[in-house]
Amino acid sequence: MAQHLIILPILLPMLTALGLLLSGQVPTPWQRRASIASCALLVLLAVALLVKANSGTYSFYALGNWQAPFGIVLVLDRLSAIMVALTAVLALGCVTFAAAGDDSRGSNFHAIFQLQLVGLNGAFLTGDMFNLFVFFEILLLASYALLMHGGGKARIGAGMHYVVLNLVGSALFILALGVLYGATGTLNMADMGRRIAMLDADSSALVSAGALLLVVVFSLKAAILPLYFWLPATYAAAPAPIAALFAIMTKVGLYAILRVKTLVFADSTALVFIEGWLWWGGLATLLLAGIGVLAARDMRTMVAYLVLVSVGTLMCAAGMGSTASTTALLYYLIHTTLIAGALFLLAELVGVQRGQAGTRLVRARRLRQPALLGGMFMIAAVAVAGLPPLAGALGKLLLMQAAEGSERLWLWPILLLAGLAGLIALSRAGSVFFWASHKGEPNGPLTSKLQLSGVIWLLASAPLLVILAGPVSSYTEATAVQLSTPYLVSEALGLDVILPLTQGDQP
Repeated sequence: MAQHLIILPILLPMLTALGLLLSGQVPTPWQRRASIASCALLVLLAVALLVKANSGTYSFYALGNWQAPFGIVLVLDRLSAIMVALTAVLALGCVTFAAAGDDSRGSNFHAIFQLQLVGLNGAFLTGDMFNLFVFFEILLLASYALLMHGGGKARIGAGMHYVVLNLVGSALFILALGVLYGATGTLNMADMGRRIAMLDADSSALVSAGALLLVVVFSLKAAILPLYFWLPATYAAAPAPIAALFAIMTKVGLYAILRVKTLVFADSTALVFIEGWLWWGGLATLLLAGIGVLAARDMRTMVAYLVLVSVGTLMCAAGMGSTASTTALLYYLIHTTLIAGALFLLAELVGVQRGQAGTRLVRARRLRQPALLGGMFMIAAVAVAGLPPLAGALGKLLLMQAAEGSERLWLWPILLLAGLAGLIALSRAGSVFFWASHKGEPNGPLTSKLQLSGVIWLLASAPLLVILAGPVSSYTEATAVQLSTPYLVSEALGLDVILPLTQGDQP
């Protein structure tokens, strides 16, 4: 059983989805129980993978027993274990919240939700470039259906833009894979990185073109400027539990960039261009997203721009390229994904109690549970704005400490200004929702236990990441160190290892 542990995060949601689809008209309560139970079991599997990866060794699962580089392999290291665990925790909170009634607004919600998890976990675990494309398509197809769950003009309009943009991205992805396969003759990531290190100048130029094209595709999915304009409207229009799950979607693009940057293109001449693109694009995203947060007049839109603020922050860290910046990136990634998901769910709870005004920042009915919702909003606002004593402050501090030289002159003021913009916007929203004058008596529905459980499950990450800051930061630091030695992956796969040049070596 232990040798099959790596594939279980893909098989579990896949079998759950097939069971829900083939069972026909199973009563909704049974579907909810099956979906929640599957996500809870996925959390336990993710914990087991974290423990397994903590040994520092790479674990592989050869599908069909075809060994790399000819066969398709799944790869478990610390980074993939973190991402699978993050997905599992987020998914459990989202599906619990949805089970309170959001899932009944359309058909086959839970089956499609589980297929989304298949795509996400597969993308994080695969060691093959073409399989990365396949899992991207699975998660995108599921996200199309989930985005338009329940219908409505706004969702369909946002969904059409989302579909068209991702179809263009998928076409560019397959084109980039064709270029890279033509130059290297392999699709295994570790093998491709090994062969790129041995290419001549002409072939290296072709690989650089393919690498930059691939990074543009991943940047579209990660929503970095100028490729982020689709995100605010899409996330604001999505159903609350789906918008919360989509908090991990931009991180899929970031994960793919990290993976190919450190494993495939570590010895490529394109690495300088990739890191430059991430650094300057991240700064621009951070700056304009901060302006978007201030300009938002709806809480859903504001949270969507806060997601973009986190994207800019993470991209800056990826562009810095040091072990310290990657450590900060991973710690901040865990925090911001879970808190953004909690904010999307919390926006729904606030909106349904305000009547027709919903989440718009205007006068409306008084909330029925102002103390409960206000307390949760306060925790989420402090966390996402990066104020002490919660994890957002620690993540930003680690990132600011990782900056060196001129990086500090650019990163520190922009990062602090974006945090100030978020604090101002959240303070304004809190004043409108909980302390401003209201019109009309409260008559919205009370928050259900399932909805409350989903929000609290995600919000608990803010204090927990501070309490467990030592072991979590140690794990992320070990992950960053592991990413800095990509040749160990080739060694573990039994491929010929090309060691990186030292300063005293001649090329």
